[in-house]
Amino acid sequence: MIVPLHRNADFRRLWLGEALSDLGTGTSQLAFPLLVLALTGSPFQAGLVGTTQLAVWVLLSVPAGALVDRWDRRRIMISCQCTRAGAFAVLGLAVAGGVASMPLVLAVALIHGAAGAFFGPAHSAALRNIVPTEQLPLAASREQTRAYAAELAGPPLGGTLFGLARWAPFVADAVSYLASLVAILRIRQPLRRAGEEQREAFLPSMRSGVAFVWQQPFLRAALVWAPLSNVAMQGVFFAFIVQLQSNGVPPAGIGGAQTVIMAGGLLGTFLTPLIQRRLPARALIMTMSWLAAALIASLVLVRGSYLIVLPLMIFMLLEPAVNATFLAYQLATTPDALQGRVMGVLGTLSQAFSPLGPLLAGFLIEAAGGSWAFGGFAILLGLAAIYATASRGIRTLRPIESLVDR
Repeated sequence: MIVPLHRNADFRRLWLGEALSDLGTGTSQLAFPLLVLALTGSPFQAGLVGTTQLAVWVLLSVPAGALVDRWDRRRIMISCQCTRAGAFAVLGLAVAGGVASMPLVLAVALIHGAAGAFFGPAHSAALRNIVPTEQLPLAASREQTRAYAAELAGPPLGGTLFGLARWAPFVADAVSYLASLVAILRIRQPLRRAGEEQREAFLPSMRSGVAFVWQQPFLRAALVWAPLSNVAMQGVFFAFIVQLQSNGVPPAGIGGAQTVIMAGGLLGTFLTPLIQRRLPARALIMTMSWLAAALIASLVLVRGSYLIVLPLMIFMLLEPAVNATFLAYQLATTPDALQGRVMGVLGTLSQAFSPLGPLLAGFLIEAAGGSWAFGGFAILLGLAAIYATASRGIRTLRPIESLVDR
């Protein structure tokens, strides 16, 4: 008999641990560009911080995924949270002491990105071992609710804390990682299936992950669609922060604007089960792709500080359903012994160009203004929509219930 998801104690612990971690991340990630802008006044350097964090995550995802399939997944998650807590505590103390510098900020961004490259595959592999296949769509939806709820609370908290004391958001993030650590320590179930330990040599095991992804039509299609979408949205949200800041909006106001946008995402997570029942996965992905391109294109015509919030909020309504669909299909179709590597490969290739998003946005804003940045990213999203419509891997998706539990 399958235990209802809300009564699965280990799922609740895993969910809570990541919720606390996400809350801290949402608090500090708004403060990162605000701190750099305060230190240097340069949108380009502020974008460089986001680029550094994303770049190291992308570069390490494949080898990290292979190590997640080889090492103890519980210990990996614990080590990542301890490392991130220490890094953000040091940054907070440096800011409080007036000795924070760009090299230190970049170092913390690098450590955060590296830890994320290990934690993400370990977390997903743990989820696959805690939740049965039939419940994966619902579990993926709950994961989206967790992420958006944390992002909804994180930015206003980060903006408010930054306004009170520049060091406060980074110390709060350090505390959140320690709280997450406690939740992870309480998970009881094994996070790897018996008999599926990784025995391949390290380099061949990485190639196995790449080969598996390439053999799956849907995952192969995602490797074209996702990079276009991800680089565009990374750039759009960075341009959004800089645009508000350049219009004189205070940090708390920027956090509040992000809260409104994330409210659309949070509402979308509650609508996700209904959307998934009404729209086949292929139709959902195509609809979201075209809607995203149209909404970001509309930002070119929007004038005023806060008006840019509305198109982004509408965009966020459908994004959780798409994210949950991708996660559920990936978890359901991947054997446990390959979970880390497949997540690493997908993370690396789907985010391969994401580090360019904030950097490109900062360059376009400095060179030509915010409208050029939004227009360029709308073109990228249009290309993603064309591919989603034409892709055989997306057009031929089967219902997840028809997939064999591996």
